This record gives sequence, structure tokens and C-alpha cells, in this order.
Amino acid sequence: MTDFATLLQPDRGQSARTIHVVHPDAYDAWLAKQPARTRTTVAAHRLTGKAGNRAVLPADAADDWSMLLVCNESVESPWRIASLGEQLPAGTYRLADGEPGAAMLGWALAQYRFDAYRKGDDVGPRVLLTGEPAKIEETVRLATATALVRDLVNTPASDMGPADLERHADLLAKAHGATLTVTKGEALAKGYPMIHAVGRAAAQDRAPRLIEVEWGDPKHPRIAILGKGVAFDTGGLNVKPGGGMALMKKDMGGAAHALALASLVMAARLKVRLHLLIPAVENSISGNAFRPGDVLKSRKGLTVENTNTDAEGRLVLGDALTKAGEDSPELIIDYATLTGAARVALGPDLPATFSNDDALADELLKAGIAIGDPLWRLPLWDGYDDMLKSDIADMVNSAEGGYAGASTAALFLRRFIPKHVAWAHFDTFAWRPTAKPGRPKGGDALGLRAAWAVLKERYG
Repeated sequence: MTDFATLLQPDRGQSARTIHVVHPDAYDAWLAKQPARTRTTVAAHRLTGKAGNRAVLPADAADDWSMLLVCNESVESPWRIASLGEQLPAGTYRLADGEPGAAMLGWALAQYRFDAYRKGDDVGPRVLLTGEPAKIEETVRLATATALVRDLVNTPASDMGPADLERHADLLAKAHGATLTVTKGEALAKGYPMIHAVGRAAAQDRAPRLIEVEWGDPKHPRIAILGKGVAFDTGGLNVKPGGGMALMKKDMGGAAHALALASLVMAARLKVRLHLLIPAVENSISGNAFRPGDVLKSRKGLTVENTNTDAEGRLVLGDALTKAGEDSPELIIDYATLTGAARVALGPDLPATFSNDDALADELLKAGIAIGDPLWRLPLWDGYDDMLKSDIADMVNSAEGGYAGASTAALFLRRFIPKHVAWAHFDTFAWRPTAKPGRPKGGDALGLRAAWAVLKERYG
């Protein structure tokens, strides 16, 4: 993983190249104050002051230069100078005016590379100086957590099965003095029957398991963080077409987010009793795979008619949510790459966010806007509860007709949340189909920083 701590350094007056970040509205006034050689260079590049304009500006010495970027993003945007973090040559830089602030995160994440399977580039680090050194540690933590999500999601399923998710949870627990508990294979059949049913068709070395990590003072408020850990999803006997399976290595993206959020909680030593739960399975096809029409028992005691083996994430989360609720947390947060319906409604950038608590939802949405990690709330519409009715069981796992798919999936999960416990559910894509500055194509954390901002505010 990239050592982000080397990319952000306190400004002690050391030698550095200058970056001029100019808003389009201030471009003409800025240019009028520049020396003739700068104006000549800008004219030669045919810059107009439009957002995205950039140029290397000459200085007095032959080997000296500075950088101009015309940018219309606010100073609160983490992505304001991310494109420069990607493109500039190795060296040390500082802003000509003001402090980088939130943009330190984008600068660092722009230098993220996933090179586990090929040789990385040989470009050295681009170091950004800041006069606000107190912000470096938090920025490095956020960059590291984001990179963890990216790394886990980008890793192919051959190297990221249920046992590998367990290994990462074990590393996290050991790093912070937490306790790891794993319930695996046939041991799940009695206590976590839905997790067992979904994962039982996988090969023995990819057996299903419930991974739990507990950390913190038991006297502090208890919170639970959960993540859907479907290491690969064939769709089960309702098998996906080839195109639908192409990105299913990322179906453990919820687990990746949960691990990353838990790492932030423990690294900052928030005053909480943390319970991390990851139901880790592979939804495979074999002679003992669970079938359409099967009625599954759940840990809570509810029976579920399985109407679609490709709606398996909500099944494994149902048992895990039940376990989380048994310890009376005051807050539950879960992440899951749960529904295609959420992506159709909101696209790849906006995690569909559901909550049974208006105050919590409001905090999350405001935090997302403030820090550039936007969310969009969708309804837990009581009127759609009837879509989960079954003729032979307490409920179905997948409503007929395809209407309100993200909401009905969230309503299914709500059946396993204790009353009076605040709960937020993120139906996140965990993937960027196209690159943006600081955000390469591939796995990504969407909704992680917003939730972290709320937890830090509540329990920091």
C-alpha cells in the first residue's frame, strides 16, 4: 500500500515548486499581476481562464518553474488539486496562496496505485507541504482507509475469498488489540442458518463464516458496523449471465467498507464499544446449493421463502444484523453492494442511504456534502412492506415485479433491526466505472468518509 505519510509534510520553508490555483472568476485579475514572461507563456498555451486550464510557468532560473491550475472547485473540495497529484513529476510542492486543507486527501489519493499484479510506475513521490501539520495525521488515516477499500475490492476473487476477509480482520484486530471470533462452515447451520445456506455450495477452502471483531471499553456506547462479504456472486442457481458476473469480485465491497470504517474508529480510539461483523461467503453453484423456493430459517426466528438465489446479500446480512442487535447497540451501520436498482436510480457515485432515524440520516447527508462524499437518502416506505409477503413463510427475500428494488431490500433488512436502535444502511456501488482526478477506475470507498465524520463527531 502507498505510504501516504510521505506525501504530506509540514512546511518549514524548505525548497519547493509553487502551484498557483486560480478560480476562473479571479483569472484576469491574477494574470494582470504576473510578469511578462508568465503572460507570454499563458498566451502561447491559448489559455482563456476556463476551469481545467493549466500550464507550466517559467521562472528566473532555467531549471525552475511553477504550475498554474485554473480550478472552479471550492477550497473545501478534496479533489481540488488531485489532477496535479497524479500528473506532476516527483518533487516537493506548495500552494502559492492559502493552505491545501481538504485537498491534501485528493493529492494523496491521486498517487494510489493497485500494482499487486503488475509492475508499478517508477515515478517518485509528489510531496505537498502544508502549514497545518495537525491535519496531516487525519488525512493519512482517511487515505489509508480509502486505499484499503480500493485494494480489497480490486483484488480478484481467486485471492479474496472468505478466508482472506478473515485474514484482514485478524490483522486489524491484532493491530489494535481487539478480539477476533469466527464461526465457520457447518458450525453456522444452527446459529446462522441463512449465512450457512448461502455459502454452503462453495469449496471447502472457501467455506462461509461470520467474522466478528470486538474492541473498546465495554462501558462506552456500543455500536455495530457490518459489511456484506460476498467474495464472489455467481447468482447461485438463478445464475447471472456472463456480463453480470464480470464485476462480482466487488460483491464484498460492503465488507471492505466495514473493515475500513472500523480501522478509523480504532485508530482514533473513539469512545465506543465497537462490534464489527462480516458475513463472508461465496455464492456458488453445486449439488447442495440453496434453491429457489426453499424456505430458510433465520437466526431471528423469521422464515424466508427464497424467491431468488441472486438476492443473497440481504440473507447473510439478516443473520449478522440479528447478532449485532442482540448486544443492544445504540447504533448500527451496514454497507452492502446490495441492489442494481440503487445504481439505476442514483448511478455509481451516490450510495443509496436508508435510515430508520431522521436525525442520523440528516447528520450523514450533511456530512457527505461538507466533505465531498455525497449520499442520497431513499425511503423505507412502509407501504412497500407488503411486497415482501409470502404465501408459505414469514417473508420473501426478493419482491416480485422489480419495483422499488433498493427500498424493498432495505425493508427486508429492517425486519432484523431491533426497535429503537438507530440504523443506517448504505447500498453502495464500491466501484468507479470511469476515472476522475484522485479516483481511478476500479474499487473505491463511497459513503465511508461521511459515516466516519458522523462517528467522529458523536464519539470523538
